Amino acid sequence: MLYRRFGRTELQIPVFSCGGMRYQFAWEDVPLDEIPDESQANLEQTIRKSIAVGINHIETARGYGSSERQLGLILPRIDRKKIIVQTKIAPQADSNAFVDQFHESLERLQLPSIDLLGLHGINNYETLWWAIRPGGCLAAARQLVKEGLVGHVGFSTHAPLEIILAAIESKDHGGFDYVNLHWYYIFQKNWPAIQSATAHDMGIFIISPADKGGMLYQPSEKLRTLCEPLHPLVFNCLFCLAQPEIHTLSLGASCPDDFELQLQTLNYLNKARQLLPDIIRRLEQAMCDAVGSEMAAYEGDDLPPWQESPGYMNLPVMLWLRKLALSYDMLDYARMRYNLLGNGGHWFPGLNAAHLEQLDLEKSCGHSAFSDTLCDLLSETHQMLYEGPIERLSQS
Repeated sequence: MLYRRFGRTELQIPVFSCGGMRYQFAWEDVPLDEIPDESQANLEQTIRKSIAVGINHIETARGYGSSERQLGLILPRIDRKKIIVQTKIAPQADSNAFVDQFHESLERLQLPSIDLLGLHGINNYETLWWAIRPGGCLAAARQLVKEGLVGHVGFSTHAPLEIILAAIESKDHGGFDYVNLHWYYIFQKNWPAIQSATAHDMGIFIISPADKGGMLYQPSEKLRTLCEPLHPLVFNCLFCLAQPEIHTLSLGASCPDDFELQLQTLNYLNKARQLLPDIIRRLEQAMCDAVGSEMAAYEGDDLPPWQESPGYMNLPVMLWLRKLALSYDMLDYARMRYNLLGNGGHWFPGLNAAHLEQLDLEKSCGHSAFSDTLCDLLSETHQMLYEGPIERLSQS
């Protein structure tokens, strides 16, 4: 295993972290006596396998259903000095309630302290304010550090870039020590946030490169061919870890066998400069061939944000998903994300194009580079991707 300095925390963190979204029994908090023996055995075997391969960073969240309680049955049996434990708790208006939830999480984990506490889901200005305001959740978390219950404080985010930057650059209560955010080949808009976090000497944790990075554990045949000689998931991990600014990737294992593929990345790290350029060129050319060079380079920056868009549609996201579906045959991923629009709350905001025929795009989108064809593009996207509303995993 390769380890990197996790910013100013000074922790030596493995380049893969054992993320806790997939190995738990349920997405609801259930009593331990309702958890089947086979589920607990699978979780324990997964954690044991993680540590055996050198992944000693165990990451979970209060919002991951039964994850904390189940981890509480195994983590106390492991040498505490050999593991780095992170949990995450959502910021809220009442910082006392935040602290109460922290103590409950600590009790679930059956640990006297944790190394990393993330404020989970700083996705809009409201949750950012709940974090950084005087007497807010960040101040409360800093007090937990003083009490020896927490090592370092960070935040996780699915927010637009400007909110992520505001959180990274905030100096309130000493600022944040690390950030969990999205960045991978198909989604690179957050690179300025990574640069800013690096300038602030923050730890940088990439969320879900396997799933949110394109459901790469079940890639299309076209994507497999484009990424040869690497598996698309290995390519994506290598693409991320080739950036020295990035310290660790979440490896969301559901069982002990899930480590094998992503860990192949370690065999190619010293060959990244030789392998990545050709694959990237093929991927870029495939997108240009599928949607045209102008659309391939287009990120929708001249479109209104979803709050100001007709029908509250998330226009840039819909056009992005269309490109992925047409360029790489990533239909399953594109449909999964498209049908989450309208159901993802502040984790994935905005609506889809279901009501496009009732809307006038001219006033707010007339200055777009694709204003003449925007309605047709959105209509095509809806016909291709819409299947029916779905919920986030934590809501299902």
